[in-house]
Amino acid sequence: MVVVITFWRIETWPARTAQQSTAELEKLGKDLRSAFIDIAHLQPRITINSRVYMEQTTPVSELVVLSRRIEVEHELLHTWVGSSKRVKLHGTFIVKTGFDLQQNLAVDIRPNEIIVQLPHARILGIEQEQVDVLAFENGLWNRISGQDMQSELSILPDLAREKAAEGDLPAEAERTLQQQIEQRIHAPQPLHLIFKGVAEKQAK
Repeated sequence: MVVVITFWRIETWPARTAQQSTAELEKLGKDLRSAFIDIAHLQPRITINSRVYMEQTTPVSELVVLSRRIEVEHELLHTWVGSSKRVKLHGTFIVKTGFDLQQNLAVDIRPNEIIVQLPHARILGIEQEQVDVLAFENGLWNRISGQDMQSELSILPDLAREKAAEGDLPAEAERTLQQQIEQRIHAPQPLHLIFKGVAEKQAK
């Protein structure tokens, strides 16, 4: 009888180990789901060993990871028949950087690694905070028009976007998201974030 019990334990040990392993992976899937709900307010598509465990739900379309204040200046200097007009503006903008969640976000949990696939981060929006007029000088017959002011004001957000891209904010947003997930998930296997598509700086 002892021999039979010992044999049964040896035969069923791999199956019991596999069951425990699957249970641990499913618990990890729930932890990742909770982390994404807290961080991004969404549930990603989660697969465990190539089997769909949870489908994606997207209550929000964008995830803002970084918000930065950026200041830019632009000057118009125009001379006509010896008469010069000059306008100089200083703009302060809030640049929001993050992820477009309307594109695929998927989590694949495997015994040896966790792979999170999502689009590259990009600049999601530019919000004007303040515009100051540093110079407003009319020429004697070369006057500043409303169209001049409208044109100069429309240039400022583009300058803020360019400055944000030069500062590599999208790449910083990707690093920030990875840190946030790693701080929430203490998994034994390595966590890999794979960003798909073309990065914003490369697309320009």
